[in-house]
Amino acid sequence: MSDTNSQTRAVNLRVRDDIRSLIDRAAKAHGKTRSDFMIDAARRAAEEALLDQALVSVDAESYDHYLDILDKPPGNEGFDRLMSVTKPWRT
Repeated sequence: MSDTNSQTRAVNLRVRDDIRSLIDRAAKAHGKTRSDFMIDAARRAAEEALLDQALVSVDAESYDHYLDILDKPPGNEGFDRLMSVTKPWRT
C-alpha cells in the first residue's frame, strides 16, 4: 500500500448512548472494534449508495428492443419446461 492509501484521518461522530451501545454489541459479536465495525458498515453503505446511482445508457434502437421484449409474454420451450417442474414446496 502506498503512503497515500495507508494514511488515515479522524472522523468524529456524535451519537446517542443507546445507539453507541448497540454498535458496541454488534462490533463485539463480529469480533471487531467499534471503529472497524463502523468503518466497514459505512464503506458498505457508501458502495451501495453509489451503485444505486449507476446509469446504463443505450442507443434508441437497443432501448426499443428491450421494451419490446418486456412487453411480450414469456413463452418458449425453456420457459415452459421451467414452469412445468414440480416446485420444491409442493412435494
